[in-house]
Amino acid sequence: MTRHDTFFDLHQQGCFIMPNPWDLGSAKMMASLGAPALATSSAAHAFTFGLPDMGNVTRDQAMQHAAEIVAATPLPVNGDLENGYGEAPETVAETIRLAAESGLSGCSIEDTTMDDRVVYDFDLAVERMRAGAAAAKALKTPFIFTARADGVMLGAYDMDEAIRRCQAFEIAGADMVYVPIPPSINDLARLVKSVNIPVNGLAAGPYLNHKKSDFAAAGIRRISLGSAIARATHSVIKDSISAMLDAGDFSQTRVTVTGAKIDAMLKEFP
Repeated sequence: MTRHDTFFDLHQQGCFIMPNPWDLGSAKMMASLGAPALATSSAAHAFTFGLPDMGNVTRDQAMQHAAEIVAATPLPVNGDLENGYGEAPETVAETIRLAAESGLSGCSIEDTTMDDRVVYDFDLAVERMRAGAAAAKALKTPFIFTARADGVMLGAYDMDEAIRRCQAFEIAGADMVYVPIPPSINDLARLVKSVNIPVNGLAAGPYLNHKKSDFAAAGIRRISLGSAIARATHSVIKDSISAMLDAGDFSQTRVTVTGAKIDAMLKEFP
């Protein structure tokens, strides 16, 4: 069974957690700790270039990064491919083909522009997802195509519109839908009931207060972390360095894992 088959099977039942590494070391650690699958994060990847999130990484850079994460472990990897790196449906389709060539087992595409985060109008949004889904289905290996409705997170539209879009994305051929940060866990459950394909849930922001069992009870099939772990890492950098420079306090650099343990985890995937 290939990693693509494994990824497909993960989406058929139950609820699983898919963390988001940003380099080879974080990918290997997450795999060593038992993650069943990994995903790239556009924000976390941008941070490695010293750049902010949102449209600052090129498609070529994203594909090279994806290939590196894929090569780091035997696990399947999903790609955060922003808006597909272009407005035209044909561009989205080409991005899916390149994603498969990079070794990804799936990806997500957003219904927004990257420069000013404006949502595409309904018809264009659906046409873009239709093109991406068709390209995914034309591949020779299983590939989970996830259609994202980001307008709720951005304040551009409400849950009713998000559900309307997700239902249209399903008809257009998407394998999974994803609405980041709905108002409540009940809205996630409502989304799940509105479609007949799996739904991705994001454990970030207010949803960090929920457990895996809460997502599962809502019917969520896959839980991703986005840039949450990368941001937590950067938070440690900010807090510890600030404490050192402001108060001469080094206590925040205390760790809960030894260097030897980290070395052992990294050596599992040479």
